[in-house]
Amino acid sequence: MRRWVKANKGFLVFLLCFGIFRTAIADWNPIPSGSMRPTLLEGDVVFVNRLAYDVKVPLTDIVLTHTGEPRRGDVVTFSSPQDGTRLIKRLVAVPGDVVEMRNEVLFINGEAARYDAAEAVQETIAPDRSVGGTRLTEQLQGHERRVQWLHGVSALSSFDAVVVPEGEYLMLGDNRDNSADSRYFGLVPRHLLIGRALGVLVSADINSHWMPRLERFGQRL
Repeated sequence: MRRWVKANKGFLVFLLCFGIFRTAIADWNPIPSGSMRPTLLEGDVVFVNRLAYDVKVPLTDIVLTHTGEPRRGDVVTFSSPQDGTRLIKRLVAVPGDVVEMRNEVLFINGEAARYDAAEAVQETIAPDRSVGGTRLTEQLQGHERRVQWLHGVSALSSFDAVVVPEGEYLMLGDNRDNSADSRYFGLVPRHLLIGRALGVLVSADINSHWMPRLERFGQRL
């Protein structure tokens, strides 16, 4: 064993440095589900800046120092407070915000989101099931993004006003009727944030023999 380690120490050092880089500095995140449609699609691989908010001890959630503040509108990767699964969602409310949803309309600090540029879409939600939906531009608190709702899909479309406490954040998927997010597992503590997604590195159409979607390569979020 010692002889093998000695013969391969350069490769082992590379693996160690690579692991530290991926767990502490920057990472990439494949998109496995449609919860962030239309912003992110299944088959996208996004680049994640792990130093956007905190410096952590590699392979842990132990925060050494803060490097920046999470902002409304950021697309964030984090560990689910429910089961630790890595998720990617939209950060829609920061500490001190009063946030609520009424019949799919998002409110922050008493201001209702504006919705326009409606577009009818057809979305596949299972291998043998597709449903119609509506895609709109949501504008609120100086941010805008395309979001969508699906027709005939049961989802939590309203919740009472909640004040986001210090050190916690409220996350929603842009695909509002097909996303497990803060409506279901609650607010996300800061130490569970992994990083900020900056853009799409590469993309492949998982429903079309993994053909590359070149138009999405390098697309910023």
